[in-house]
Amino acid sequence: MRSLLICSAGLLLTANLSAQTPTQKIYPINFSKVAIEDHFWSPHLEKVATATLDACVSYTEDKTGRIRNFEKAALGSGKHEGIYYDDSDVYKAIEAIAYSLKNYPDKELEANTDGWIDKIAAAQQPDGYLNTYYTLTGLQDRWKDMERHEDYCAGHLIEAGIAYYNTTGKDKLLKVATKFADHIDKYFRVGNKPWVSGHQEIELALMKLYHHTKENRYLALADWFVEQRGKGYGVGKIWDEWKAPEYAQDDVPVRDQRKITGHAVRAMYLYTGIADIASETKDVGYLRTMDAIWDDVLNKHYYITGGIGASGSNEGFGKPFELPNETAYCETCASVGMVFWNQRMNMLSAQSKYIDVLERTLYNAAIDGMSLTGNRFFYGNPLASNGNYERSEWFGTACCPSNIARLVSSLGSYIYSRSATDLYVNLFIGSETTLDLNKNEVFVKQTGNYPWNGEVSIEVSPKKSREFTVFVRIPGWLKQPVPSSLYAYESNKANEYTITVNGKPTVGIEEDGYLKLNRKWRKGDKIDLKMDMEVRRIVSSDELKDNHNKVALQYGPIVYAVEDIDNPNAKNGLFLPDGTEFQVNYRADLLGGTNVIQFKAPVVSIDHSGGKVVQEEREITAIPYFLWNNRGKSAMQVWIPEKLTSVRVN
Repeated sequence: MRSLLICSAGLLLTANLSAQTPTQKIYPINFSKVAIEDHFWSPHLEKVATATLDACVSYTEDKTGRIRNFEKAALGSGKHEGIYYDDSDVYKAIEAIAYSLKNYPDKELEANTDGWIDKIAAAQQPDGYLNTYYTLTGLQDRWKDMERHEDYCAGHLIEAGIAYYNTTGKDKLLKVATKFADHIDKYFRVGNKPWVSGHQEIELALMKLYHHTKENRYLALADWFVEQRGKGYGVGKIWDEWKAPEYAQDDVPVRDQRKITGHAVRAMYLYTGIADIASETKDVGYLRTMDAIWDDVLNKHYYITGGIGASGSNEGFGKPFELPNETAYCETCASVGMVFWNQRMNMLSAQSKYIDVLERTLYNAAIDGMSLTGNRFFYGNPLASNGNYERSEWFGTACCPSNIARLVSSLGSYIYSRSATDLYVNLFIGSETTLDLNKNEVFVKQTGNYPWNGEVSIEVSPKKSREFTVFVRIPGWLKQPVPSSLYAYESNKANEYTITVNGKPTVGIEEDGYLKLNRKWRKGDKIDLKMDMEVRRIVSSDELKDNHNKVALQYGPIVYAVEDIDNPNAKNGLFLPDGTEFQVNYRADLLGGTNVIQFKAPVVSIDHSGGKVVQEEREITAIPYFLWNNRGKSAMQVWIPEKLTSVRVN
């Protein structure tokens, strides 16, 4: 009788969830429908398709035991190699490969990936369970320690299965993932067994599966996982040994959470999933939590580069306003998660401030995690260095390489959004797509040289002349660096913009950060957006102690850094007085082609032979922050003193 009541409750929950009208306002155009040809991003996409994925394949298949673990698990014997969550890296690599195959078809890579998928499928248990660590160390111990990433790995499997199907049409991995999801649903939600995910990911993955299949039980299961939090159910290292449920955002129920805590990647994945759930269920409690947490992150825990997670000790958030520069953690995966979360928040609200945050993180903190060669990586991304920090070829915990690879390869999913009748242009990336707006085929093409300059052209060409609205994002950086009280431009002057349609000035209505252009659109219509760009000096709130009397430099959406390889000994002696004049020049010969900021400024050093302090004016070159450490080890700083208070003797 008890099991029947539980099943009935599960069915009732599913029915209630499915009865809601989604609150989501806009929907992204999937990467598979967007072709990118862009001066800035195309080289990054190409490097991921070659060097980054080569590294992922090499380390997954040959240099570590990740694929061998699946081979052994299929046989049911052998010693597990590596760490208990290593399966997830295989799935993330497959997801990145799936996106990249759309951009750069590669029959050999696809065939090799098919071979991986065969081995993964062979390792799955008859009941749907799939985890090489527990298969090889003892299935009797599965689903007992909530920190052991079983559901985390399952989430990445689901994401990989959907991505690979979307690109190739092959559903073998998706069937494996669906079978595992059904196992989890039956074992936990229907079976009424409490479970708190120690590393969130399953929630957002189940929402992807729900959107892909339209099966309400996956929405119900995602919501069930969220509802488990903050009720004292946690069992495992985080709870029993560390006594730190806040590390995994499990200290209070989700609807009562108002402050960001704990591990940054876990938090981003959780809140991405919750935003996605709220878009379907209209859960007011979840929406309040999302708004409060977002405000807390932006106003107390956010770096000017878009990075999050100041503390290396917990790979996450510290006390409010504690944002050190040299010891900043800012894990690459957390930046990837920040992009995910802010896209979901934009989809919920159609407010461009979330894309402002997404863009800042994407262009600065996220792509900083990968070298220009595509085969060396940052795990953490500090904002200052004395020259001892550099990218690595790989990591023991290797989440970041495949994570940045899947983000860059799926870039097309972040450029455009749509409602049933209207088009939203979010990011200014050279690209084209065709979409259906109210049963009318509309071709859209974007060209320009953003972010190196502010001129963007958008062709809007409907098959049939129709009236609809094009919402063009007006970047927040024109007025302020970040939608936050932490940072401001030293000068209150706003950068201007102009917009024309077919060469004629147009006055649109600004709505939630978008310029609303409503008209009868005809084939070949063209929007031209021109945004003024100038070097802006950014200052911090007094509460950011590390940045007192310092400024950062920004041009467009790009944050700049001064690296000693261009400016010897400038790290500890450069200062930037008021009135400094800046020049911006494009250097095709430097770092793959980049804008640099050049200026004359005093640099103070110590003459060791005479023991005197020497001050000289030098020509200083600042490069985009994401490009530092591409020419070997070098000291670097984002925040530059406005006046000299001391000289460090090295």
